[in-house]
Amino acid sequence: MTDFSAIPLGRQTSYPQQYDPSQLFAVARAAKRVELGLRGTLPFKGEDVWNGYEISWLNPKGKPVAALGRFRFPCTSPHIVESKSFKLYLNSFNQSRFDSRAAVHALMEQDLSAATGAPVQVELYPLEESTPIPASWQITELEGICIDHLDIEVDCYQTTPELLRQPTATNADVRVTQTLYSHLLKSNCLITSQPDWASIWIHYQGARIEHAALLRYLISFRQHNEFHEQCVERIFTDLWRYCHLEHLSVYARYTRRGGLDINPWRSTATTAAPVWRLVRQ
Repeated sequence: MTDFSAIPLGRQTSYPQQYDPSQLFAVARAAKRVELGLRGTLPFKGEDVWNGYEISWLNPKGKPVAALGRFRFPCTSPHIVESKSFKLYLNSFNQSRFDSRAAVHALMEQDLSAATGAPVQVELYPLEESTPIPASWQITELEGICIDHLDIEVDCYQTTPELLRQPTATNADVRVTQTLYSHLLKSNCLITSQPDWASIWIHYQGARIEHAALLRYLISFRQHNEFHEQCVERIFTDLWRYCHLEHLSVYARYTRRGGLDINPWRSTATTAAPVWRLVRQ
């Protein structure tokens, strides 16, 4: 189990004035996976895609440099990085001088890989007009069927996977390929209970998932306390366990906090997540 006594989240914190990789606080993935019954080979592939909008450092003459950052953590890493510690780490670059963007890039990949125990891919993009920002940074809309319009009654706000239980044997005989999404996912931080808001995208093949049941299930996270990555793995595992699926991809696009948004992707198909940006990000 991770000892959270030293975690900076939820505590008054002094922001570092110089580059400091010791700010990174690692959280083991294993404990929550055991809670979900995940031991040995994982039923999914995936990664956690973080976007950073407040990245800066000083050039050799002391002039600030601003950049956008994308950080891709493999879901097979033994640890995740706690979000406030990541923010403190990024802020530690603000008053430090570096010879080049390449030097900053190399340090970030080195430090984040060491903290999580697996290779982390870092992308840094300058903001100059002469250097085009990739199209993936542009705001897009989700594809598929939005289930938020369903007129349902809801009285369950703690995770209840049994809501996904297929109601009839006939339902399991109907094989479909569907893409569904909802903007109503809300969970709470494991440490501070602050709200975390997300849009969630689900693509699957297999027995048809009953849309109202899925929406009730997603809303049941509303008072649930877990980190973003843990919530998505719980959703993937519950869907896989209850819905008789052949293929499944689950992608949550969380809203930004402290200049960072976190976007966990879990899939039976591919490790690499689509790189989107939604209107709330």
